[in-house]
Amino acid sequence: MTMIRSGMKLVLAIVFFTASMLQAQEELKIGGVGALSGGGTAWGLAIQRGIQLAIDEVNAAGGLKVGGKVYKPRLVMLDDQFTASGGRTAAERLVNVEKVRFIIGPHASPSVIAMLPVTTDAQVLFLSDGFASEVLRNQFHSPYNYRMTDTTVEFGPPMIQWLHKTYPNLKKAGIIAANDATGQASLQVLGAAYKANGFEVWQETFDRGTKEFTPLLTRMKAQGVDVFDLGSNSPGDGGLMVKQARAVGYKNLIWQVGGPSVDEIISVAGPLAEGFLSLDCYDFTTPEGKKFERMYHAKWGGIINGQTPAWYNAARILFEALRHADTTDTAKVRDALEHLEGTDFGTYGPVVWGGKADYGVNHQLLLPFWIVEVKGGKEIVRQKLIPVRK
Repeated sequence: MTMIRSGMKLVLAIVFFTASMLQAQEELKIGGVGALSGGGTAWGLAIQRGIQLAIDEVNAAGGLKVGGKVYKPRLVMLDDQFTASGGRTAAERLVNVEKVRFIIGPHASPSVIAMLPVTTDAQVLFLSDGFASEVLRNQFHSPYNYRMTDTTVEFGPPMIQWLHKTYPNLKKAGIIAANDATGQASLQVLGAAYKANGFEVWQETFDRGTKEFTPLLTRMKAQGVDVFDLGSNSPGDGGLMVKQARAVGYKNLIWQVGGPSVDEIISVAGPLAEGFLSLDCYDFTTPEGKKFERMYHAKWGGIINGQTPAWYNAARILFEALRHADTTDTAKVRDALEHLEGTDFGTYGPVVWGGKADYGVNHQLLLPFWIVEVKGGKEIVRQKLIPVRK
């Protein structure tokens, strides 16, 4: 009898242990959307890899403890092809097929705006990007949509003010942007900021998919432009513009007040990128930056896009909101997200929500940003800036 009882105890112990392990492995799908093909691929990979690093970190620590359960987050990543139709398709699949309750990304405004009707109706917590003001100031009045990186509205005016003070002899700016929601938003904000700092402005647009920018750049050169701004152009397009601008004999300053892609532009333009100035979203030379770089390269090789830490940061904020809410109910997680104001995750410093004055809601995450210059084939930090909370 003693042996039978001991055997029963062992069986029960195994059953309870197995049940505990199954509970620890309960899956929590995290939707990811970004351009994994075309000119915006570097940004799509930044979203995918940033989220994945945060997921790996959580799972290595034993999972995400929420509401008496232990979840194992898993990324379901879809390619929006940097288009509105691609974003809508991705949203419908994630919400209706994958039954995802939390989505991070994408980068492109047309894609985000196309996704909003789907995510809003389903009450999916949507941590997005996109420079168009309609991303937050939208007709759907979505209480579930938050923007997790700075936009032209946040970094454009202070960067152009810095340019004016640092290079007072520059008088005329040229901007070439895509003829879509992202490009139009960039032209509007940047044009106004340049004019406010005394610049004359020349601007043109192009259709997505264009690879030959020589005619546009030749026209720009003929206008006597002192500084050429790549605006919010994708890494692939930006690299080609720098290379082709130098090829047509444009010798003045080139910089980018928009999506960071300095290493990618160097890889395309080579030595022609020397002296290029740009926005960058992260400083990898700091102790925290070097730590992130080691973590990234333990999993992937090659270039780290400057936005990767921002998406790692976004996923960490989401996971912390889930812990605070102690539930996967998106309304309660949303409320917890807003109450993380001041929490320091280390990557960028304390969480700061802004945007009320510009978008009508405090759903804009404000992050520090940097102006960098290419010297000797590497980027050197020129200035760190902090967006103004409005």
